[in-house]
Amino acid sequence: MSEFGIGTKAVQSGYRPGNGEPRQVPIIQSTTFKYDTSEDMGKLFDLEASGYFYTRLQNPTNDYVAAKIADLEGGTAAMLTSSGQAANFMAMFNICECGDHIVASSSIYGGTFNLIAVTLKKMGIESTFVSPDCTEEELNAAFKDNTKLLFGESIANPALTVLDIEKFAKAAHAHGVPLIVDNTFPTPINCQPIKWGADIVTHSTTKYMDGHGACVGGAIVDAGRFDWMAHADKFPGLCTPDESYHGITYAEKFGKEGAFITKCTSQLMRDFGCIQSPQHAFILNLGLESLHVRMPRHVENGQAVAEFLEKCPQVVSVSYPGLPSYKYHELAKKYMPNGGCGVVSFELKGGRAAAEKFMKNLKLAAIETHVADARTCCLNPATSTHRQMSDEQLAEAGIPAGLIRISCGLEDKEDIIADLKQALEKL
Repeated sequence: MSEFGIGTKAVQSGYRPGNGEPRQVPIIQSTTFKYDTSEDMGKLFDLEASGYFYTRLQNPTNDYVAAKIADLEGGTAAMLTSSGQAANFMAMFNICECGDHIVASSSIYGGTFNLIAVTLKKMGIESTFVSPDCTEEELNAAFKDNTKLLFGESIANPALTVLDIEKFAKAAHAHGVPLIVDNTFPTPINCQPIKWGADIVTHSTTKYMDGHGACVGGAIVDAGRFDWMAHADKFPGLCTPDESYHGITYAEKFGKEGAFITKCTSQLMRDFGCIQSPQHAFILNLGLESLHVRMPRHVENGQAVAEFLEKCPQVVSVSYPGLPSYKYHELAKKYMPNGGCGVVSFELKGGRAAAEKFMKNLKLAAIETHVADARTCCLNPATSTHRQMSDEQLAEAGIPAGLIRISCGLEDKEDIIADLKQALEKL
């Protein structure tokens, strides 16, 4: 459906019912699938035929929704996972193994930072983190002979750093490795990293794609452009025979367009089993059908809130890509000309005590760890997710004690601002 606009893809792509078939994506709520002969099933296990035999690997409902996300991002293949964390882990582990090395932007979601710096390290995969503001020389210096990928977030959570995708893609390709970009916050409605050189795109579909806080999930999209065989020595998992599948070489059999996702499904989903349930995929698809309508409203509300907060005497600083005063504004205009997302971060005067009082006075905005929802929600890391840290430790981590992250929902912007105004006036 590449000839259609992004809104049409959000509604129509992925599933096209035939004559007399269900108009809505059907929920195939079955663990297994029946075949007439062992030979028929054997072809599936040998990857000689396409089809389904066990939902832990693939399910038609999931594949319909994954195909829509692939089309939205401009990729050639995609898969759903149980969460955004699972998507990032599988995207990286599909390439890396013990003894390898990852380069990543330091401005990424804390859970992903820990995944790379701690958990993957336990698996023998080392990492180097670079500032998103680094020069090309500094970025290139981070690569080693055993580096297998470069990772970043299009808009970082919660720092709201905007990644210079072209700069990172250029460096990755100069060293013969793919660039993986987590595109959760802007979604493909507002940013399509593949157009700017990214090779693999990941999502926490739990956020804007679902949009209603109803189901946890993730997605991986392959651009289908990275030439694995041109760097066969770096990627033996894709470019040498897989004896667990009768000697199939993924990059040869499935080409640039299908090798990555086929390997990720047949190896990692088989062995780790972090599948998204068909019911969650169904709910996700309902969110995707309105994504192109919702994202402009989130951006509108985020912009209005950021502009309001910038004028408030109780506020030290505001981080939002749509503000001309924000350091990443020009990058945001380049990669996200229609706006980025509805998440705004701001620091209050008075630190932890002021933040705690402010949060207590909110009436419309809910205090939650969630973001990117239809409902406005707020979080102060110092009194919640980072509560165990002192103010000094928070400052060292780059998280001021008075930092507030607000995710602007779909309510009337006047009501969101009124709620913030009354809470600020009580400080």
